[in-house]
Amino acid sequence: MRRQFKKIKPAGRVEGVITLPGDKSISHRAVMIGSIAHGETRIENFLDAEDCVATLNAFKKMGLDIRVSGGAVVIRGAGLKGLKKPVSDIYLGNSGTSMRLLLGILAGQDFESVLTGDDSLNGRPMGRVTVPLRRMGADIRGRDEANFAPLTVKGARLRGIDYVSPVASAQVKSSILFAGLSAEGVTSVTEPFRSRDHTERMLALFGGDISTDGLKVSVRPSDGLVGKNICIPGDISSAAFFIVAAMLLSGSEITIRDLGCNGTRTGVIDILRRMGGRIELGNTREGWEPVCDLTVRSGGLRATTIEKSEIPRAIDEIPALMVAAVFAKGRTVIKGAAELRVKETDRIASMLHNLGKMGASVVCEGDDVIIEGTGTLRGSEELSSFKDHRTAMAVAVAGLCAASGESVIDETECVNTSFPGFFDIMGSVAVD
Repeated sequence: MRRQFKKIKPAGRVEGVITLPGDKSISHRAVMIGSIAHGETRIENFLDAEDCVATLNAFKKMGLDIRVSGGAVVIRGAGLKGLKKPVSDIYLGNSGTSMRLLLGILAGQDFESVLTGDDSLNGRPMGRVTVPLRRMGADIRGRDEANFAPLTVKGARLRGIDYVSPVASAQVKSSILFAGLSAEGVTSVTEPFRSRDHTERMLALFGGDISTDGLKVSVRPSDGLVGKNICIPGDISSAAFFIVAAMLLSGSEITIRDLGCNGTRTGVIDILRRMGGRIELGNTREGWEPVCDLTVRSGGLRATTIEKSEIPRAIDEIPALMVAAVFAKGRTVIKGAAELRVKETDRIASMLHNLGKMGASVVCEGDDVIIEGTGTLRGSEELSSFKDHRTAMAVAVAGLCAASGESVIDETECVNTSFPGFFDIMGSVAVD
């Protein structure tokens, strides 16, 4: 893809009523579960971004009949054992979700496949998934004891395990649960903290035998999933950037319609409210995933401490929260943010670099991030996405809220992995 950069001018305020593309995590899972279910699945508001398209293309490569009809993605499911051996390697671009979750599905198939990605994805650790899958009997091979892609997965006879995960990770949990669909006996995952539960909700919706007991999730083997018609809510991780911008720019008010408000994802709302953020959730609709209309208004913020136990419910929103913390009165501390180091880039390092260029007082002590609320930023022409979509969008918000000076962000093409229309929507709500 052609290298891109964006110029961001400070805005006076942001205002408007917007809707956002479908949730990235749910879009991945809808394609995966719809593909291994029986019958037709119709997905409305699928996120047409590079990461999710990588998942879609992976299943097309394994023989799935997937098409777009009336703006929806329609999948004719093949059942758990109906996937076909791909004729070449499955390329997943930059999508860690695609790779980690697919490993669980492919571990119990009757064929061999190879998963690979771009340089960034092939350099990210997969051991957190491959170690428990190999304990289940999975035959997975790759560099450094299958810690790095390319990874070769040869279908094997799996057995259920009771896995106690050292990290709260929806990707780890989901991969093991997907493998459990093909395993003998019960497969369970217990986490130190609760991570997002989209996989559990969707497996239950499609007829899976899944149960939750506190921090423990269990699944029984099944090839009886049945296709559904679903509409994916707007992505709260994408919404976070507009929420923060509206809080920081005086006179702002934004309403985001049809937004997902799953309790395992609303950590960013809880944290910002604790900081004094004026956020209202209205017109809430319960269902297989809760949805609401969210309104946010500008107002002063105060510093807070974000505990390690809160990170799983706000992991993708931490870059946006770091921008908010610069404008909050006092010292904000983000504790135990180590998970940010193994994303598309080291997001602690990328945000410290960019915010430092803009005049912020931000330091890192171990895995803790400390931000002094100076209340101001200045534009900089030396900003970089580090090829990470959430870094790019967070820095764009920082540029929008800068007191003066134009900001230039390099390599912004990475935003297409999760939110292709981000800069267009930002431009539509920004007022001089």
